Amino acid sequence: MVKILWVDDEIELLKPHLLFLKGKGYEVDSCNNGYDAVDMVRQTAYDLIILDEMMPGMTGLETLPLIKDVRPTTPIIMVTKSEEENIMDKAIGSKIADYIIKPVNPNQVLLSIKKNVHSQQLVTEQTTADYRAEFGRISSMCQTASSFEQWCAIYRKITGWELELSQSSDQSVKEVLAYQKNEANQEFCKFVRRNYYNWINKRVDEQDIPVMSHTLMRKNILPEVDSHPKTTLLLIDNFRYDQWRAISSMLRGYYDVQKDDFYCAILPTATQYARNAIFAGLMPLAIEKLMPGQWLNDNEQGGKNQYEEDFLARQLKMAGKNYRWTFDKLVRPDAGRRLIDNINRVYDADFSVIVYNFLDILSHARTETDIIRDLTEDDASFRSLTCSWFEHSDLYTILKLLSERGHRVIITSDHGTIRVDNPVRVTGDRETSVNLRYKTGRNLQYNPREVYEVQNPEDIQLPRINLTSKYIFAYNYDFLVYNNEANKFIRYYRDTFQHGGISMEEMIVPYIVLEPKQ
Repeated sequence: MVKILWVDDEIELLKPHLLFLKGKGYEVDSCNNGYDAVDMVRQTAYDLIILDEMMPGMTGLETLPLIKDVRPTTPIIMVTKSEEENIMDKAIGSKIADYIIKPVNPNQVLLSIKKNVHSQQLVTEQTTADYRAEFGRISSMCQTASSFEQWCAIYRKITGWELELSQSSDQSVKEVLAYQKNEANQEFCKFVRRNYYNWINKRVDEQDIPVMSHTLMRKNILPEVDSHPKTTLLLIDNFRYDQWRAISSMLRGYYDVQKDDFYCAILPTATQYARNAIFAGLMPLAIEKLMPGQWLNDNEQGGKNQYEEDFLARQLKMAGKNYRWTFDKLVRPDAGRRLIDNINRVYDADFSVIVYNFLDILSHARTETDIIRDLTEDDASFRSLTCSWFEHSDLYTILKLLSERGHRVIITSDHGTIRVDNPVRVTGDRETSVNLRYKTGRNLQYNPREVYEVQNPEDIQLPRINLTSKYIFAYNYDFLVYNNEANKFIRYYRDTFQHGGISMEEMIVPYIVLEPKQ
């Protein structure tokens, strides 16, 4: 029950008001002076205090800071006979929650209580009601979606509701949303399975093929640089749309969002494939054929993304672009600080590229480190940790500096990540890739109904490990585990964040264009 303290030197005259609030279900204590009020506040944690401004002895304005010393977060409603500006300035400066002008109307008091005590509850109740009304429309969209753009709209809606309902105490509606997201992902996986081959091989009209990893630079990014010199591309590995929505409010004072869009990551949705494709402007098979010394297959030792700057240089040359450009990859913790110290080289460039690897590192740390696993037990807590990191990161500082210099910023990623929970068993030989969301190798054994299988890698422009190798991709929340010691690996990897397979979170990648505020 909500506890209220009403302090007024004429409290006896206010008994009808007290009875009115008690009739509405509130527990109301009262006193007639500031001294007693401070003592009562020390003894009882009230949810709200109604304080008369004009009282003999110690006034309301004198009582207010004493109460705040004891209960700094308790909302206080000031009741006053006067609207004089200097009185209200003092009260508001002391952080009152609201004020009411005498004579006091009981409904006016009730409204102020609801606003200051029940506001979050009322908001979440309304949000819950709104989502329940929207549920049927989203389900209908999932059944009829026939284009990547329509799936982007569905993903945007579901993500929006995840954020809206994250503060709700209604666990049942969260379960309904999780069920709907699972259903949507199942339909999205079927959609990708029907269309992916045709997209990659241009077997449909150009307008029906989404912008994908290997066409992102040519179709989206370079036209931005052509029309807006002083453009910075910020590629955050493993960055999902919900994480963008979570941090976007921190950038409002520095940027206006010019474009809030998506593109489609290629398969596998893994850094080795997707990010190399972005910078080369080519599918992995073409990279291997044209630059064999700069492509390593899954079973080969060595860094798989060593040549991104070389790939970008080649793509810019092939496109006839003569920009002054820079390329920085921030992997180690001190790399961001070094870039800040040398920020003038970014300022001077027409086109600057910054690759930031923190979220990928955080995803892997969640698997390896118990404390990170506890801090990111679900998507909501992972978003929260992303916000905490970003607010104190060198990346945030870099973005503020770029805004001051008038740089347009493009924020995107090479792929997203998904929290997996359903094991799918496979077998393979020692050369089989280790990724939990896709496998490639020659002796793979699996249930073909549980995965998206590609018997001939060239069909989707992927290189082979050997003559008989193929690829399989996990759907939705599945992850691929070997039969040997399966239970051990299931316990270890269940509820971890992985990438490489087919899901909205991995393939529908945010593409954000920010214009600096003048």
